[in-house]
Amino acid sequence: MKNIKRLGLLVLVIMGAFAMVACNSQPKTVDKEQVENQTINIKHQLGEVSLDKTPNKVVVFDYGVLDALDKIGQDIVGLPKKTVPQYLDKYKGDDYVDVGTLKEPNFEKIYELNPDLIIISGRQAELYDEFKKIAPTVYLTIEQEDYIGSLKNNMEVLGEIFDKKEELEKEVENIEDAIESLNEKAKSMDKNALFIMANDGNISAFGSGSRFGMLHKEFGVKAVDENIDSSQHGQKISFEYIVEKDPDYIYVMDRVAVTGGDISAKQVMDNDLIKSTKAYKNNNIIYLDAHVWYVSSGGITSTMKMIEEIQSSLDN
Repeated sequence: MKNIKRLGLLVLVIMGAFAMVACNSQPKTVDKEQVENQTINIKHQLGEVSLDKTPNKVVVFDYGVLDALDKIGQDIVGLPKKTVPQYLDKYKGDDYVDVGTLKEPNFEKIYELNPDLIIISGRQAELYDEFKKIAPTVYLTIEQEDYIGSLKNNMEVLGEIFDKKEELEKEVENIEDAIESLNEKAKSMDKNALFIMANDGNISAFGSGSRFGMLHKEFGVKAVDENIDSSQHGQKISFEYIVEKDPDYIYVMDRVAVTGGDISAKQVMDNDLIKSTKAYKNNNIIYLDAHVWYVSSGGITSTMKMIEEIQSSLDN
């Protein structure tokens, strides 16, 4: 009988040991509250901010950034609604607060929202000190000399802030693949192009070093003129200039479509001088999506739309 009791006790000891080993072999879980309380330090061109947790109440003043946040399913609380691109129309709804315009923020509205984070870009750079009085503010912009480099940097920052690094890296890879394909097409055709902006009756040209220089530098379409002034507002040109350069393609961005005005780009381009160009005769005057090119460049969807517009024009 004693032997049976001893055997039973031994079995219980062995079973207890196995149970302890099994418990210790389980993967350790990370306390959610501990993760959320980790501090993230973000450096940007205008300063540095520390975020104690992944922000939920976000105000965005850049449609390219909004585009990227929309892609990864990160919601926001406020934005400037006046010039929201059509493909982001849902943000014009009542679920989101209108916080002014891209150039004139409504600081009272922003303050009332009590945001965890504000994201701004070049149009608001001079107001950075005012923004950071309300909440941690991150400045993200697209450098005209390096569109893709800036885009990648911005996506890395957003990936770190919102814990979506892998998702955004994959989106950037898709963009780079599409650009590679576009470059192959553009180089095989050996055609040149001129990018112009129509602004209520006036026209300006933008070259390789401009805010729309990605057409030439990243997308691989040869510029008809390498000496265009790289000013932020482009180089003012005449119709005679266009006839003299006679590009194979003319890409037209209509600022009036975004900001309002009386004279559309198509009205501006409807004249005998333009009709004498190769681009017109070959049906190669392309009117671009102005909202995408003018106010939401630097996003994931917007950049793919830009690539697709140029790719489509070369495929025709």
